[in-house]
Amino acid sequence: MNIALIAHDKKKQDIINFSIAYEHILKDHNLFATGTTGKRIADATGLDVFRFQSGPIGGDQQIGAKIANSEMDIVIFLRDPLTAQPHEPDVSALMRLCDVHLIPLATNIAAAEIVIRALGRGDFSWREVISKQQKEGNNQ
Repeated sequence: MNIALIAHDKKKQDIINFSIAYEHILKDHNLFATGTTGKRIADATGLDVFRFQSGPIGGDQQIGAKIANSEMDIVIFLRDPLTAQPHEPDVSALMRLCDVHLIPLATNIAAAEIVIRALGRGDFSWREVISKQQKEGNNQ
């Protein structure tokens, strides 16, 4: 599965701790992240993480493009709901794309834990069917 890992500044330590705790699951998947988040996860875990640009300068949109092209299966985006974000329209667009393309989206650590445990159990095999249908639809 292709998994995007994103975190606002005040949530970066949370996503690093999450990645350390679930490294045994994440290691079997393709990981993508926005700039600093990806570097910090890779440094803390040794996991291979493809890094996009920082969120505010286009990373959220790059991940959104992957979603729109049926190239992303899960998004874990630990948002800081108490701090205004200068790129909030990009964040909203990313969340909307997840809804449109049926991408599981976790925006807090509690939901992220539910998603990662489901992934570890193999509960997301339905994503393969959806991805195939979406790719075929895009080719028509």
